[in-house]
Amino acid sequence: MADVIVVGAGASGLNCARLLSREGLHVVVYEARARVGGRIRTFQPADGGPPLELGAQVVHGDRNPVHELLGPGRTRAVPRRVTARIVEDGTAREMGALSSGRRAPWQLEAVLQRSPGVTGLSVASWLRACGSTGTESTAVLEWFRQNWAADPEELSAAGIARAHRGDTVGEGEFAVEGGFARLPERLAEGLDGRLRLGEPVRELVYEPGRVTVRTDAGTASARAAVLTVPPAVLIPGLPAWKAAAATDLPAGDGCCVVITLDRPAPDTVIVFDVDGSTGFTRCAAGRPEVLVVAKADAAASLRAAGTGTALSALLATALPWTAGAAVLEVVVADWGQDPYARGAFTAPRAGREDAARRWAEPVDDTLFFAGEATVAGEQLPWVQGALASGERAAEQVLKALR
Repeated sequence: MADVIVVGAGASGLNCARLLSREGLHVVVYEARARVGGRIRTFQPADGGPPLELGAQVVHGDRNPVHELLGPGRTRAVPRRVTARIVEDGTAREMGALSSGRRAPWQLEAVLQRSPGVTGLSVASWLRACGSTGTESTAVLEWFRQNWAADPEELSAAGIARAHRGDTVGEGEFAVEGGFARLPERLAEGLDGRLRLGEPVRELVYEPGRVTVRTDAGTASARAAVLTVPPAVLIPGLPAWKAAAATDLPAGDGCCVVITLDRPAPDTVIVFDVDGSTGFTRCAAGRPEVLVVAKADAAASLRAAGTGTALSALLATALPWTAGAAVLEVVVADWGQDPYARGAFTAPRAGREDAARRWAEPVDDTLFFAGEATVAGEQLPWVQGALASGERAAEQVLKALR
């Protein structure tokens, strides 16, 4: 019998397993996919060009623990001087239009971070109270949808403010040399023989001090288990109050697509679609790939476009240079339809701000919980939040077992 079973080999599960193994515990990690990384997924162009991210996009902050985990020289700052545009009312415009005669979305989000008295308000209701209307309101609502994968009418203003205040990773954005998938590969080092890839946990049975999980390959037992799967991927066998917490933590829809065209991009550009059809679209000068990262309603729009002419039309609106280009390849990471993700990530919902705490709470010092959903509304739900949750769960397990 193992000491600990970890369910999920994303950033939180691997970090937890790594720390527990380092303390001499016998840990076994079960992962439903045939790879490690969870919602970290890197696309590698066939010609060896720069990788593109189909999941987690960048390392946020110069003090992010990812830098230390990867080692010196493994990350590089993302250039700040990039041509930025928007699509608004079906027309491509310069990004500066968002701050011409109105408050830019990022300015309003910064105001929210410093705002007292927002408890109980949704982001949309807070914006109305701030007098945000018309084109300003349309743009900032879509900004929140794309950055938080949630409907602003449901998104907690207090949770967003707390998450920003709880962020301590510093400034800047960084790319991982060779792709973000290097991080889970690094975390998995030393876990050889303890990783069970392609084995989803179908059910668990527990009593204080003992957990048994059932997979397609059979059953396994341990003294404790750490569940890192998203709450939306509810594993049968959890107590009713845990299932209730899970229903209050829905993951927002998300879909990422890499489209390889028959011609290279003339410029490096990022486009924010205010109209809500494509989220953020990126291309790099001299490269034939276009990356689309869409969340909330835009994810559904991108999904519905498929891989044919409708997708080409969406691209041509955001990036006019793609008009008439032939599509050579489309690679999709549809997180909203992924049975082991059920969405991009979890954002705090107004009126349900305690759900993350309830989901994170251990059960009988035997079941423990990690993953970005456990920090929703307290920390930013990016990779650093997932790593921190895995470390917290490891500390809880060590205290319980020792």
